[in-house]
Amino acid sequence: MSELRFTEDHEWLRAEADGSVTVGITAFAQNALGDVVFVQLPELQSYDKGAEASTVESVKAASGVYMPLDGEVLEVNDQLDGSPELVNEDPMGEGWFFRFKPADADAVAKLLDQDAYDRLIKANAEA
Repeated sequence: MSELRFTEDHEWLRAEADGSVTVGITAFAQNALGDVVFVQLPELQSYDKGAEASTVESVKAASGVYMPLDGEVLEVNDQLDGSPELVNEDPMGEGWFFRFKPADADAVAKLLDQDAYDRLIKANAEA
């Protein structure tokens, strides 16, 4: 598994060997949402950075999952259709949302690393 990258919207990204990138929400995000009851997965198409690609609904709230970079969604995690609780049980693994091919492969490395993401969470907690 390669090094994870993160967004300020509490999404994680993992670059795969084939050049695709897997996306999910972080443990912090799923904890804030509470028990996930439904996930709307994206269409297999191109999205611009910042576009809402998915929606996750929990007992507390609904939240968008945003496209972290320009790219084309190649695959979605169909397991979430029948088992949305995977987002809570394994947010950084089996609870992934989608895989996409970024328009700029080098852009992934420019996102937050683990240390920067940890600082973001700490700063938000102190705000």
